[in-house]
Amino acid sequence: MRVALKVALGIFCLTALASAQTAGELVAKNIQAHGGLEKIKAVNTVRMTGRIYIDNPYVKITAGIEVEKKRGNLLRENVTIQGMTQVQAYDSSTGWQIQPFQGRKDPELMGDDDTRDLMEESDIDGPLVDYQAKGNKVEYLGHDTVDGDDVYQLKVTLKNGDIVYYYLDPDTYLEIKREKQQFIRGSVHESEELLGSYKQVAGVYYPYSVEVGAKNDPNQHAVITVEKIEVNVPLDDSQFKMPAAKK
Repeated sequence: MRVALKVALGIFCLTALASAQTAGELVAKNIQAHGGLEKIKAVNTVRMTGRIYIDNPYVKITAGIEVEKKRGNLLRENVTIQGMTQVQAYDSSTGWQIQPFQGRKDPELMGDDDTRDLMEESDIDGPLVDYQAKGNKVEYLGHDTVDGDDVYQLKVTLKNGDIVYYYLDPDTYLEIKREKQQFIRGSVHESEELLGSYKQVAGVYYPYSVEVGAKNDPNQHAVITVEKIEVNVPLDDSQFKMPAAKK
């Protein structure tokens, strides 16, 4: 009995070690697929411009979108429709917004729950790069399928407790899908992203096609078509900070 127990424990330990090793290997391959750690770390700012399309039974909208990031957890997202621009931004400590479509043209602070998305999105490298130093945990969950295609599945538990599932293409090791679970005030908020049309900018691969929305609800999805990505463009820290209200 003791021998059997020791063998079982040994198999368990080897399995756990293999799983951890596989997770680490997949993270390394994903980072390399994006261009490698050196090139990723060389990017200090990113500006993405494109169009966002919402087409469901309730609303049809086409808008311009601009996303700017700067190393140090700075993020600003602008959505423009008919000359009016909605702004949501994070300055590494505070989230704020301007919502002219709701009749509020002065900047206002965002609540902690709404700021969480911006805070997580502001990581210019993403949660897999230096994940251990960031307090994130990565597990390999095995194979899964996305639209009938085989993928590797990683579970990333962020330092704040939120979970991001990565689905990696087995040929390129780039993510083709991400799912997020956020635990807010006792409830679970689930969302998903479908990523594709990767192109290289300054040696780093970025998705130029992104579909985002609530998980398992196509009526709450938006499609983003990226037209241009620029890296290491001048971005002043002041544009990420909340401006004073206009008098």
